[in-house]
Amino acid sequence: MSVFDRFFERLIEREGGYSDHASDAGGKTRFGITEAVARAHGYDGAMRDLPREVAREIYDRRYWSGPGFDRLADLSVLVAEEVFDTGVNMGPVVAAQLLQRALNKLNRRGRDYADIVEDGQAGPVTRAALSAYLDRNGAPAEARLVKALNVLQGARYFDITPGGDHRNEDFMNGWLDHRVSWPQRP
Repeated sequence: MSVFDRFFERLIEREGGYSDHASDAGGKTRFGITEAVARAHGYDGAMRDLPREVAREIYDRRYWSGPGFDRLADLSVLVAEEVFDTGVNMGPVVAAQLLQRALNKLNRRGRDYADIVEDGQAGPVTRAALSAYLDRNGAPAEARLVKALNVLQGARYFDITPGGDHRNEDFMNGWLDHRVSWPQRP
């Protein structure tokens, strides 16, 4: 089983089956795939019937290989899974920006590697910074970076749940419970 397939299986467990929650801005979902995303990828059936294999293809193209998160796994499987999971929940650009922000804050004011542009692209510059961070910080680096990514992700959940708009409060407990929040080797 590939790294992606292991991640996909854990993701499906967290995301569940069909949902049409009144507070969910994404509307009807199945396996965590919104109707808009399914339609953009050519699926035209009822969301309740979205096949698992179609969901897998969407997750691979839109949230794994498409944004380049698969290449992060060559450096750190733990970081790649966290960025993938965040990308599913917040979008791949946001996930890559959170990774870039964390790497910039963990580079000891540029002594380990230069700051990188937080452009939301997990390209060669981001991968080089990740590699440098891991190489220069030894064994605890992976877990520390995953923790930093979780802190940034959690802060964003609170930011998108402003005082007067209570819709996202319906999801806050699940978001905090079901994210990849501890290192798991596939």
